[in-house]
Amino acid sequence: MLANSSILITGGTGSFGNTFVPMTLEKYNPKRLVIYSRDEMKQWEMAQRYQNDPRVRFFIGDVRDKDRLARALDGIDYVVHAAATKIVPTAEYNPFECVKTNINGAMNLIDACIDRGIKRVVALSTDKASNPINLYGATKLASDKLFVAGNPYAGAHNTRFAVVRYGNVMGSRGSVIPFFMSLANTGTLPITDPRMTRFMITLEQGVELVWHAFEDMHGGEIYVKKIPSMTILDIARAVAPEAKHQIIGIRPGEKIHEQMIGAEDAPHTFQYEGHYKILPAIHNWSSDPSRNRGGVRVPDNFSYSSESNDEWMPVEALRQWIVKNRSKYGEISK
Repeated sequence: MLANSSILITGGTGSFGNTFVPMTLEKYNPKRLVIYSRDEMKQWEMAQRYQNDPRVRFFIGDVRDKDRLARALDGIDYVVHAAATKIVPTAEYNPFECVKTNINGAMNLIDACIDRGIKRVVALSTDKASNPINLYGATKLASDKLFVAGNPYAGAHNTRFAVVRYGNVMGSRGSVIPFFMSLANTGTLPITDPRMTRFMITLEQGVELVWHAFEDMHGGEIYVKKIPSMTILDIARAVAPEAKHQIIGIRPGEKIHEQMIGAEDAPHTFQYEGHYKILPAIHNWSSDPSRNRGGVRVPDNFSYSSESNDEWMPVEALRQWIVKNRSKYGEISK
């Protein structure tokens, strides 16, 4: 589907974009892959790696700017929406800016994609959108609802929208693993709460889920990959086995456990070999066989949360992953 196509990724200079771009270039050989973001320095740095690749283009712009989006989307077939204000405390202290990017930006992109005749759009979401307790999660829940509703909103247009939902992305910018790695040699790691658990997914797995969504989507689905959990203490032990732990308390708006599917979504959720799919409650779409595509409905009151997960990542498995990816994410203690 993506082969020989034109693809645009918003927020494309972030951690996800820096993995999505080379993987997609290699697997699908698209005709054009456009990185749309507002940080010129990150674009310049990324452009150095692709200066001899005519398929890769760069477009300065903000998702808050609907006219600029419309210009960037000219001739585009598929869109990945990765742009967002993501850091939980930053969103708590700058709520108006978070709303402008995560909600208004989503509305701008939906309108622009419909007007430009984009074929399919996949938006990145977060576990924090499930039963949100912080502003970031609340804005991403609103964004998810907007992308789901974008399908009937498109009317006679053929643009289709879907969402992929992630937990803690291992090694992504601002996540706990690189943070712990930067402090490993100090001998002490700050622990917010020893009870804390997190889902673990690699950037590569995230990219593959987006690819799957493009191939599978009918419109309105939320895809959730089945992934293992870890406790925050085990993550710290994997990074720096000898380091002491200092309990510092939970940050504003932070959850003790991650949840990607709540019990409220169980009646509309289907299970597959490697993922779950939440179908829209609107228009009775969750009972449409063309949308569930052979999935098995999960039990009543089912929820997918990091503390009650069936699969757990051993400390040694994470440590091996860190060693393998040391050149990308820095040094860890020996």
